[in-house]
Amino acid sequence: MAPGLTETSVDPRAVFSYDKPSKAVFPDGLKTSGQCPPKYEQLVPYERFPKEISGPTVWDNEDYKNNPERWTHYFSEEEVKEMSDAADEFIASGTPLTGITKDKFRLPSMSVFLEALRKEILDGKGFLLFKGFPVKEWGNAKSAVAYMGLGTYLGYFVAQNGPGHVLGHVKDTGADATQIDKVRIYRTAARQFFHADDSDIVGLLCIARSLEGGESDIASSHHVFNVLQREQPDVIETLAQPILPVIYKETGTDGRVYTKWDPYYVHSLTRFSNAGIIPPLSEAQHKAARVLEETCQRLALHIILEVGDIQFLSNAHVLHSRTAYKDSPPPHPARHLMRLWLATPETEGGWKLPFVDSAHKKRGGVQVDDTPPRAPLDAE
Repeated sequence: MAPGLTETSVDPRAVFSYDKPSKAVFPDGLKTSGQCPPKYEQLVPYERFPKEISGPTVWDNEDYKNNPERWTHYFSEEEVKEMSDAADEFIASGTPLTGITKDKFRLPSMSVFLEALRKEILDGKGFLLFKGFPVKEWGNAKSAVAYMGLGTYLGYFVAQNGPGHVLGHVKDTGADATQIDKVRIYRTAARQFFHADDSDIVGLLCIARSLEGGESDIASSHHVFNVLQREQPDVIETLAQPILPVIYKETGTDGRVYTKWDPYYVHSLTRFSNAGIIPPLSEAQHKAARVLEETCQRLALHIILEVGDIQFLSNAHVLHSRTAYKDSPPPHPARHLMRLWLATPETEGGWKLPFVDSAHKKRGGVQVDDTPPRAPLDAE
């Protein structure tokens, strides 16, 4: 692949604005908004949360574990060819991978299906597994193009870390998983507890499997909410408190319950509480975090990703985790997943969130100043 597909050249003398970023740095003309504090005046007290949630976002593992056909789509030969042709055309254009858009990755036959899938992820059960993506045949470079191109039909890719990676890599780099204030857990082989990423949709493409472990678990946060409302409503009340909220309500009338949970970030705050800068977590907050994890484990659907599988999940109403894993010894490849964080603004059918960037196309994610987007083909 040409160097231009993986790197964006930057003029360090340039100055860029949030609203109109330079296409010399942000080739698709859009900049990740980054993490924003909530609009506290729009947060509502526990009393205004529903006692029970209903609808397709509420599901139990029993609904799906014996019926994979309800959440699995096998790519047809025609679909693979359409993606392959679009990837070849994009590569030939010389456009940087960070500049890929729907207009530059045309899928005329698949687009109708992908629009329906997008709605199912946002407003339905919240997950789907694709099978048959030919990563071994295409290699990492072409696979990355086709994967990101597919993702543009579900949302706008956002940066996932300080270096600006819009194509992330879940891979053990040898980092110390106990250094949670310095190390992102996806760069280790440690178990990941249930969480939601800082985007509307997360995608995972399996490039290589581990020798053992590394399997996925997902849970409907709305089902978890209902169970806790019945069993331990004090936990839901704690999770709704604006001190460190985990559950929110959408803005407007009859807003849905939205989940924003990262246990690693929360527990990393001990470095500040130990220094006396902020108060430590209360006993109620410690209990809420523990019970939330235990309840997710109890209600989770277990999924094993094979090479060429792509899992797309909603972060609004699905929590996900991963078991610890062990890589195969060399010369076998290490476990490797390519990751996308995709944004779906409220102006385009996304959830109406009580955050200042709710209408921004690339809401959420991680943006450090004017750090340009990058799409490396492997972990760095």
